[in-house]
Amino acid sequence: MPELPEVETLCRQLKKVIVNTEVQELVILDSKLNHVGRLVGWQILSVRRRGKFLELGFENGEILNLHLRMSGRLLWQRHQDALPVHTRFQISFSKGRIICIDPRRFATLSLQKRQDGSPPIADPLKNFHAPSLRKTAQGRRLPVKSFLLDQNTIAGIGNIYACEILHRASISPWRKAGSLSFKEWQRVAAAGLSILRKATACRGTSVSDWLDLHGKKGEYQHHLTVYGRAGCACPHCGEKVQRMVLSGRGTYFCPSCQK
Repeated sequence: MPELPEVETLCRQLKKVIVNTEVQELVILDSKLNHVGRLVGWQILSVRRRGKFLELGFENGEILNLHLRMSGRLLWQRHQDALPVHTRFQISFSKGRIICIDPRRFATLSLQKRQDGSPPIADPLKNFHAPSLRKTAQGRRLPVKSFLLDQNTIAGIGNIYACEILHRASISPWRKAGSLSFKEWQRVAAAGLSILRKATACRGTSVSDWLDLHGKKGEYQHHLTVYGRAGCACPHCGEKVQRMVLSGRGTYFCPSCQK
């Protein structure tokens, strides 16, 4: 699933090609997608990311909201290029088109009025700090990894980066969120900001089928320390990385480093 760095990568790339342009055509190719109405002639004024959601803001105040879910990705094409298999919709502009490729058909598309508001904790790419993390986690008994994955609490972090953040912070994924000390939350916050910013600079992590807007792989997979590395040596202590299931998610960790 595309996580914060991958969606932020798309956001930044889309800004360069579609802001201040008009929609020429919207074609829905999958009946499973919601009918979002007529967008032709609408000018896009903004592209922003909210957690794992992409929001295209139009001059009339409407917002096209896109979530790529498990397997969705966006690709920028020339008009004459053939549509790939599993294309679910296309949005055309004067210089090209955006298409959504989604084999599992889980991606969603919806149109809504502009709404103000922020998640309970601000975007972790910009504001991921120990005081707010500790305050939100106070008294909560769920595992700290599940806390980081809760999109109603922290918008954007997924399984890959939760594993990496907790490994760098030397925190066990099974620790109760409310049990972490302020110093431990400081380590989590520092690790989170560093990893998410580096992963975004690398245009995301391509461990499965992730490709950016122009069909290129990300590069953060070359910096992973535990995710997908079960049986490999921990780069910190040399102990073998383990994989276990926590709340239905494959969880990679070092049993020696992470306490």
